[in-house]
Amino acid sequence: MMYKLLQVFAIAAVSVVTAGQVSANGMVTKLGPGEGQLNIVAWPGYIERGETDKKFDWVTSYEKATGCMVNIKSANTSDEMVALMNEGGFDLVTASGDASLRLIMGKRVQAVNVKLIPSWNTVDDRLKNAPWHTVNGKHYGIPYMWGPNVLMYNTEAFNEPPKSWRVVFEESILDDGKSNVGRVQAYDGPIHVADAANYLMYHRPELGIKSPYELNKDQYAASLDLLRQQRKLVSRYWHDAFIQMDDFKNEGVVASGSWPFQVNIMMSDNQPIASTIPEEGATGWADTTMMHVDSENPNCAYLWMEHSLSSNLQSDLSVWFGANPSVPAACTDGRGMQTAEGCTTNGMDDFDRIKFWRTPVSKCESQDQCVPYYRWVSDYIGVIGGR
Repeated sequence: MMYKLLQVFAIAAVSVVTAGQVSANGMVTKLGPGEGQLNIVAWPGYIERGETDKKFDWVTSYEKATGCMVNIKSANTSDEMVALMNEGGFDLVTASGDASLRLIMGKRVQAVNVKLIPSWNTVDDRLKNAPWHTVNGKHYGIPYMWGPNVLMYNTEAFNEPPKSWRVVFEESILDDGKSNVGRVQAYDGPIHVADAANYLMYHRPELGIKSPYELNKDQYAASLDLLRQQRKLVSRYWHDAFIQMDDFKNEGVVASGSWPFQVNIMMSDNQPIASTIPEEGATGWADTTMMHVDSENPNCAYLWMEHSLSSNLQSDLSVWFGANPSVPAACTDGRGMQTAEGCTTNGMDDFDRIKFWRTPVSKCESQDQCVPYYRWVSDYIGVIGGR
């Protein structure tokens, strides 16, 4: 049924006009026929055509309905996504909140005309005007997926789910009687500073941290000190999901911040793996499909954005990645594999416990002055290097 609807939408777009029309402010106002291809920068596992697992394919139906052949470039970090979008040659990116505002302020993405997205009204109201893709009342993307950065752990090293992120930040003896030194990992990205700040929000309230993305000099210094302490424990700073999985399987790693994607794959492979959101809560990501300011295939891009909301993608990707759909009905309407119980497992009810990735800026809401992101970048490189 969703495939037929997308066909109708594509045919209607062709009948409207022969080429995409753009307003004076650069936003597309009418759609034309698909240009024949679509180039997307995406997180690993986000754009599947059945090559990894035949059951998970939301690309083939789109290509058949629109004639737009999808080319995928995987990116392992938000910084990599920003760099690729700066280079150009792509139409869309599935950007997390620590990249989206940088792309908007850097004028790398264009405002999206939601009137050209028929399924826009089905998007979760909590995400429609989210500040990581909405600026001055303009939407610079379409919500895609959201979820927490979970604590993944080896069930042979822990008798029960770890109650605190302490197991990856402070030296301790685990349930198996061994130290955690050299057995934990941390994320290889400056946004990991926010995980340290989130931990301190709970354990050092005297610091007065109100948001892990809005840190004054003292709060930021305390976060860096915690990360330097963590450096003594970490065996590897990970950014490749598949290398992290291999480290858990073969290199003795037993705990790390991770994505549900890795957890699901390892559990399906019968590995002794589970995940939890500890008492401090967690950072997380709410990803947005954003369109390059110089997209060469704008009609195919708009057709994809509609497909991303109206097809089986929302439901099946939610199962595949362990994420939550931006269209809540995808949990229950039978369009794909997901169920209400599955969405609950993925954290649909934990929205308020997640501190979604944001780009740190100097002019912040919670206090007069905050440490901007460029400092996070340079200082985190120093932490990883042992400085």
